[in-house]
Amino acid sequence: MTSRTVRGCCPLDCQDSCAWLAHVEDDRVVRVVGAPDHPITRGVLCAKVRDYETRLDAPDRLLHPLLRTGTKGRGLFQRITWDEAVSHIAERYGAIIAHHGAEALLPVNFAGSLGVVQRRALMRLFHALGASRFHGSVCGQSGNALAAEGHALGFDPEEVADSRLVLLWGTNLLTTAPHGWHFIKAARERHGARVICIDPRRTRTAAASDEHVSIRPGSDAVLAAGLAHVALQEGLADLGCAGAAASDFDAFCEQIAPWTPERVAQLCGIGPDTVVRLARELAGARPAVIRVGIAPQQTQHGEALVRLLSALSILGGHPTRRGGGLLIEASPDFHDARVARPDLLPSPTRSFDMARLGETLTNGALSPPIKGLMIWGTNPVVTQPDTARVRQGLSREDLFTVVIEHVPTDTVAFADIVLPSTMQLEHFDVQGAWGHHYISVNHPAVAPQGEAKSHGEILRLLARGMGLTEPALQESDEEIAEAALPVGLELGALKERGWIKCSPVRSTPASKVKLCVGDGVLLPASTPSPGHLQLLTPKGHFFLNTTFADMPRHRHSAVRPTLQMSRGDAEVRGLTDGGLVEVRNTGGAIFVHLAVVDGMHPGVVALPGKWWNMSTARLGSAVNDLTLPAWSPAGQPAYNEIFVEVVSPPPISSSISLE
Repeated sequence: MTSRTVRGCCPLDCQDSCAWLAHVEDDRVVRVVGAPDHPITRGVLCAKVRDYETRLDAPDRLLHPLLRTGTKGRGLFQRITWDEAVSHIAERYGAIIAHHGAEALLPVNFAGSLGVVQRRALMRLFHALGASRFHGSVCGQSGNALAAEGHALGFDPEEVADSRLVLLWGTNLLTTAPHGWHFIKAARERHGARVICIDPRRTRTAAASDEHVSIRPGSDAVLAAGLAHVALQEGLADLGCAGAAASDFDAFCEQIAPWTPERVAQLCGIGPDTVVRLARELAGARPAVIRVGIAPQQTQHGEALVRLLSALSILGGHPTRRGGGLLIEASPDFHDARVARPDLLPSPTRSFDMARLGETLTNGALSPPIKGLMIWGTNPVVTQPDTARVRQGLSREDLFTVVIEHVPTDTVAFADIVLPSTMQLEHFDVQGAWGHHYISVNHPAVAPQGEAKSHGEILRLLARGMGLTEPALQESDEEIAEAALPVGLELGALKERGWIKCSPVRSTPASKVKLCVGDGVLLPASTPSPGHLQLLTPKGHFFLNTTFADMPRHRHSAVRPTLQMSRGDAEVRGLTDGGLVEVRNTGGAIFVHLAVVDGMHPGVVALPGKWWNMSTARLGSAVNDLTLPAWSPAGQPAYNEIFVEVVSPPPISSSISLE
């Protein structure tokens, strides 16, 4: 028996971007473990990834190209060869370009893999063709907009060990990015730092914190305004830092003045004394970190919240001290967007909002209409808002859709051609992170299963099939990846070491950022009708967005789709713990089991995890059917502004099984 150990990294859309070691015996990966020498990973992988090797031979693994044989959405295919698949795609894309122009093609991709080859390489093809493009994001777009203005939204998370107060705002780190807890623990041990968690639910993270403050979802911006009000009224603010950083400090003080503790407390569902105490603790800690999750941004006022959190950080003077500031995202000096080679565009092309796919595909006024798609690294039939319209668009018979995937997701069912993609243990790649400052390499541990190919290889095949001769379309995967590296970092050194820290200059607020909220509106844009509850759809402990929702161990660990509800809300509705319930609004309905839990804010329910095909045969609805189309001004989908009725199901549903 031969054995070896191969360095790699987790590709998933998680802030931790862990380094791992794949143990290979006789050309088979027998286990994957966290790299013990990596300062973030420290030898530990999360509950999602600890048996990643089982993904290689998952029961539903896609191993060959497929051609649709049935109605779109039914997932009926026949096996074809790669030559046939490439020829078919080249012919159909060529015909679309000839009849409608290249802008009738649209690539659809996101962060299913953070590796630059898997995520970005295929964009070279569409840029060279002159296809339409996407902009924006399905999550975190509010933060992206504020970062573009110059607000400092991150720093090296290893500095958190020097914080004196850790304010966790709408983040469940122990589920979504557990390795960040290393540095919170260090701050407690070194400096006696207090850890306060603001969250409508009593999550794993809230339970591990020193204090849990439960507020109404969507009232985050109101609370931030209230904390700023107290800091200014009581003379706790660092006026030097604020005056140097803000272009509109006087106007900001006027805008914050009406947000008294009493008013804020009523709107947030907490006591006025809590507002005052939080403000004093935040202002008094030198330094404090405001560690914020992505979820609080996901409202129609997402930018207002991020702006006010930046203001709170500035008022405390925290960004000027090691271990202090606002921490939403943190990335190394890394240039993954360069890998896509936007310079290949023959001329500027139109761009569509990524979070409005359903609208784009069903817009009859588009000229030219979208006639060809390629989808990779995302499962929009489950993850997009307004999924009923996404399905409607993908069901068009005049739309030619190619999906590149590992397993038959709900989106694959709408494909005309399916191409099998390699998994992380089967290909070379390089990636940065959005939660720390390390760049990592991923070496292939084993040969690809079946006929799966890397996205770099798919790029090369399609470019040749379409007769494209641009040299960038024939570069090797290593050459593609090398384009992302910063000046001075050689690919050879990265390949040898496995990971290298490349910290950018510590970000402090750019000179004279704007603190005032444009229209001054902080209250939620939507409110529940009588009898309705606000539905949250947080990330699950065993799924990463929709990844792993097909895996037997992960599904078993997650048990079943379960709606969490407070005891009082359940009693009012006559609902029992463990029973089947119907969750519905004008968008659709789903059937799930009920869990009566402690620590849930009244009037709020939560459905963790993005389960696939949560629908029943009778209704055919998925959870994001309940997410009605609403966005922030910058384009952030308002996933948190979902209001539903929760009732006992009709008798016909008694036969439904969601085990």
